[in-house]
Amino acid sequence: MSRVAMIVWNDVRNDARVKNEANTLSSAGYEVYVHGLFTLGLTPREEKLSSGVVIVRHGHQQGAMLVKPKKHTAKRSRFELFLLMASRMFTHVGFLVSLLKLRPAVVHAHDVNVLPTAWLAARLCGAELVYDAHEISSGREGYRKIGRLVAWVEKRIMPRAAGTITTTDARAKFFARAYKIPRSLVLQNRPRLASVQGDGRIRKELGLSETYPIVIYQGGQQPGRGLERLVKCAAQVTEAYFVFVGGGSLHEELKHLAVSLGLENRVFFIPTVPLDELPKYTASADIGVQPIENTCLNHFTTDSNKLFEYVIAGLPLVACQLPEISKVVRKYDLGLLVPDSDTQALANAIQKLVDDPALRERYRVNAQIAAQSLNWEAQEKGLLDLYARILPTHSA
Repeated sequence: MSRVAMIVWNDVRNDARVKNEANTLSSAGYEVYVHGLFTLGLTPREEKLSSGVVIVRHGHQQGAMLVKPKKHTAKRSRFELFLLMASRMFTHVGFLVSLLKLRPAVVHAHDVNVLPTAWLAARLCGAELVYDAHEISSGREGYRKIGRLVAWVEKRIMPRAAGTITTTDARAKFFARAYKIPRSLVLQNRPRLASVQGDGRIRKELGLSETYPIVIYQGGQQPGRGLERLVKCAAQVTEAYFVFVGGGSLHEELKHLAVSLGLENRVFFIPTVPLDELPKYTASADIGVQPIENTCLNHFTTDSNKLFEYVIAGLPLVACQLPEISKVVRKYDLGLLVPDSDTQALANAIQKLVDDPALRERYRVNAQIAAQSLNWEAQEKGLLDLYARILPTHSA
């Protein structure tokens, strides 16, 4: 079997995209190793998934550190960024040594923060390089201070990759124009198709006494995602619960904002839940919200994981009118679109769905139909075709 080594800068537990790609390749007969980060007390150094994928973790981070909110990259000084990068060099060396021992046929880099290490490992091993750009990191919220460096790295390495992948058509067009490369394969961040029935999990866990609809936002609580505006909307939409599932640098600020507005009885926060459990929380809500703001090129070109997670769960949507998001919502008639950064429009749209159960039901049915197309299985052949081109001698 052909051996594939993936590298990603997280602990892999909640990275649905990486797991989906790894499991697809493993099912096709590839021997897949995913190299990620180790966290003491939370992750094993090595584990084997039921699909046969082996996860190997490097570095050393104290689990207790995760209790405190991480300082967002945008708020770090240049000196802090330098120290952060220096502290990560040890982990990158671990990645490199491990890959040299593994001698894979393909090194698959997930995002730019592991791209140089993946490129070097591929060169030293005589392996092919695949670059999977989850974001436009040169135009990403929080990467403004290192955007030019990111662009420099990508411009020099992406043309040398045997294959490139990204998440939306807009991003594929950007990379092709910016770095003079063929159009990247587009694999959207879709979940696997699953039938998950709402079990009232959120209502039970939070002890919600009213029959108000539940408005859910799930995912990273970071700047530029419209989350402060979403909390403020709760003050206007009085007969609804607002539930945030996840964590991030804005987590404590959002909680304090909710308290300052007297919304602690209708705005709730559930910490990050395991990836396998997340669909049950999603399906327990009534309305899914994606209020991301056009603060950077990366946001402008996104369609986001949560958009497809809401669809698979059968939730009606309220989302901002950014191009890739709008394209999906309009094509399948999934919900209401609002101008980004417009708090009043966001509140009005949420209020409209709260007040109109029949409209919610219409969008719910449309989401169930769309889910048959907007799932991981419907696009995984593209990944296998890419690998078949790169490794034509692979025998499953």
